[in-house]
Amino acid sequence: MRFKASLEFAEKMDAKDPLKKFRKQFHFPLHKGKKAIYFCGNSLGLQPKQTAKAFKQELKDWKTLAIGGYSGARNPWLFYHENFKKPLSKMMGCRQHEVTVMNALTVNLHLLLLSFYRPAGDRYKIIMEAGAFPSDQYAAETQVTFYGYHPGDAIIEIAPRKGEKILRTEDIIKTIENNKDAVALALLGGINYYTGQLYNIKAITEAAHNAGAMAGYDLAHVAGNVPMELHKWDADFAVWCSYKYLNAGPGAASGVYINARHAHNKNKGRLGGWWGNAEKTRFKMEKGFKPKPNVDGWQVSTAQVFNMVALKASLEMFEKAGIKTLRKKSVQLSGYLEFLLQQIHNIKFEIITPADPLQRGAQLSLYFKGKGKEIHQELTNKGIIVDYREPGVIRVAPAPLYNSFKEVYKFYEIVKAFE
Repeated sequence: MRFKASLEFAEKMDAKDPLKKFRKQFHFPLHKGKKAIYFCGNSLGLQPKQTAKAFKQELKDWKTLAIGGYSGARNPWLFYHENFKKPLSKMMGCRQHEVTVMNALTVNLHLLLLSFYRPAGDRYKIIMEAGAFPSDQYAAETQVTFYGYHPGDAIIEIAPRKGEKILRTEDIIKTIENNKDAVALALLGGINYYTGQLYNIKAITEAAHNAGAMAGYDLAHVAGNVPMELHKWDADFAVWCSYKYLNAGPGAASGVYINARHAHNKNKGRLGGWWGNAEKTRFKMEKGFKPKPNVDGWQVSTAQVFNMVALKASLEMFEKAGIKTLRKKSVQLSGYLEFLLQQIHNIKFEIITPADPLQRGAQLSLYFKGKGKEIHQELTNKGIIVDYREPGVIRVAPAPLYNSFKEVYKFYEIVKAFE
C-alpha cells in the first residue's frame, strides 16, 4: 500500500475501515473535555461499553440466586472458565482443551515453571532474552534459586549484538544449540515489551526441542495483538495477561496454554487444587488429587468470576471482529505510523522495532537520543496518551479495535511540530 502524509488520506482509510464500528463501543479518557488519543493499549486496554452491563448481570445473579448462581446464573459460575476456550483457542492457535483462564500472569508463570522447569544433573539452565520484563526475570531468578542454583550461572541471557537494539533469531537458536547439554528451558516473551520485537516462536521452539529442552512463552504483549499457532508450532506452554490488548481491566485474569501432550498427562507434575480436580469427584471431598485430563487440571482455586467478566465482554467483540482482520488493520496502522515518522527530520530518534511486519505487533518503540521525556510530556499535554520507558523510549501502540488512521496522523503532526 502506498501511504500519503495527509489528513485526507487518513480519513479515507478510516472511511473504508471494516472495523470502524468497534471504536464506538469503547470509553475513552478525556482531555480538556474531548476524547484523548489513546495509544497505550500495550499497557492497559480501554474499557468496552458493554463491560458494565456484563458486571450488572453477574451482580444480579449473585443478588437473586446467591449460591444458586454456580449452576443457575445466566453464565453458570461452575463452568465460567469454559466461556473463554473457543475465542482464545482461535486467537492463540490451539485446541480448546489446551487453553484456560485463571489467576494472574506471574502466578501462572510460577505454577507452570514448577511443571516445566525440572532441572536434573547437568541440565538446569534457563535461556531468556536480556531485558525481559522484570516480572519474568524475577520468576526465573527465584525458581532457579529454589532449586539451589545461582541465577548468574543458571540463567543465560541473550543480548543484541553490539550496536544493535533487537535480537537476531539466529543468535537465539545458536545460543540454544551451544548449550544443548545444559539447557532445561527456553523462556522468552513473545513480543519484547521494550523494543516491540516479535520473536520467531516456531523456530525457537524447534531449536529448544532439538536440544532436549522445553519451550515456554510470556505472551502478554501478543494476546489480542498477533494471531498465534501455538499447537502447530508445538510450544510446550504459554501464559499471558488479559488487561492489555484484550481490554479486560487492571489485574484481570490470565490466560494459560498447555500443549495437549502435557495437558492429557495426568502424571505431569503440578500443584493441585480442587478446581483442577475432575468434576465427578470434586464434591466428594475425598483425599487424592485427580486432575482433569486437559489444561484445566492446572487450575487451583475457584474461578474468579468478577475478575473474568470484563474479559468475557471484550472477547465477544474479538469474536465478531476476527483476529485475522484485526491483524490486517494493525499492520496497516503501524505501517502508516512508521511511514509518517520517516518524514520527520527535525528530531533525532530511531524506530528500534523491526521494520518487517512479521517481526512486530501493534507497538512501535521510538528511541530518542535526547528530549524523550520532554516529547512525551508534550504529547501528554496535547491529549495523546503513550508511555515512556527508560532509557529514552516512547512506546506507541495503535490498537486496531479502537484506534484510527486519523489519530495516527495527529500524533505525527504533534511530534513533527516539536522543537
